[in-house]
Amino acid sequence: MKIRKRVCLSVLILCSVFGSVGVFAKDLNIAVTMSTFDDNFRTLLRMGMIEHARDLSIDLQVEDAKNELGTQLNQIQNFIASGVDGIIVNAVDTNSTIGISQEAKAAGIPLVYVNTQPINLVSLPASQAYVGSNEVDSGTLQAKEICRQLNGKGQVAVLMGGLSHFAAIQRTKDVHDVVATPECSGMKVVEEQTANWVRSEANNVVTNWVSSGIPLDAILANNDEMAIGAIQALKTRAVGASPVLVAGIDATADGLSAMKSGELAVTVFQDAKAQGQGALHTVIKLVKGEPVNQTVWVPFKLVTPDNMETFNTDNL
Repeated sequence: MKIRKRVCLSVLILCSVFGSVGVFAKDLNIAVTMSTFDDNFRTLLRMGMIEHARDLSIDLQVEDAKNELGTQLNQIQNFIASGVDGIIVNAVDTNSTIGISQEAKAAGIPLVYVNTQPINLVSLPASQAYVGSNEVDSGTLQAKEICRQLNGKGQVAVLMGGLSHFAAIQRTKDVHDVVATPECSGMKVVEEQTANWVRSEANNVVTNWVSSGIPLDAILANNDEMAIGAIQALKTRAVGASPVLVAGIDATADGLSAMKSGELAVTVFQDAKAQGQGALHTVIKLVKGEPVNQTVWVPFKLVTPDNMETFNTDNL
C-alpha cells in the first residue's frame, strides 16, 4: 500500500480528494468510538461523520466512551471481536494510542484517529492514519493575536484541557512559545490550571483566581467551552475593574455567540465537520486498499470580531 506521510489540505481540497469513495462505500460497517458525546466540538465532529455516513449509505456504529479510557478500550475490543470493516477513534488518552494501534493491526482492521493526535503518529502502521488539525497552529494563532491586542505586554493565565490530551499539551506549549518571542516578551504567564475542557470547571478555576485578587490582562483557554466559563466567572468581578481579554479555540456556535456579544476577544476555527468527513473517507479508502495521505491536516483559521461573520455558518 502506498502511503504519503504528510499533506496540508484546505477543506475544498479535502472534499475533492475524497469525493470518489461513495460509489464503493455501501455495505461497509464502520465503528466509531468518541472520547465523549458531552462536548460541543465533539458533537459537531460526531454529527459530521453520522451525516456523511448517511449520505454514503454506510452502517456507522458510534459509541460514547464517556471520557473513560477503560470504556474506550473495551469498545475497540468489541469492534474487533464483531468483525467491523474499519474503526475510527477519537482518543480519550493520547498515551493509549500505541496499544490501540497494535490491537487493530493484529486484527487486520484499518483504523483512523480523528481530532486527537496519536502519540505514535510518526510510526503508524500502513493500515492506519490520522485526520485532524495541526495543534502547533492553534495555540500559536491564539497567543499571537492576544499579544497583538495587548501590545506585547501583560499578565496572562492559561486554562488547560485534559492533562493527558495532546491538544491541551501542545496548545499550552504554543502560548509559552509565543510569550518567549521578542515581540511578546513583555507578557508573563502567571497562572496555569486544567479545567478539563469543561465550562463549569473553568468557571470555578477563574472564580478562584478572581477571588484571590490575581491581576490578569488576558485568559487563554485551550477551547471555547473553558473560555465561556472564564467569561461567566469574570462577570462576578467588581464594577469598573479593568477588562480581561478572553481567548478560546474551536469557533463553536457558543464561542461565536460570545464573540458577537463582545465577550470573547479571540477564537480559532477548527473545522469539526471536515475532520469527521475526512476520517470517514480515509477509513473507507484504507478498507478498499487504496492509497491515502497518512496524515491529513485540516487548517486552523484565526477568528476575531473583524472576520467572525465569515465563520457564522461554517461551524453550526
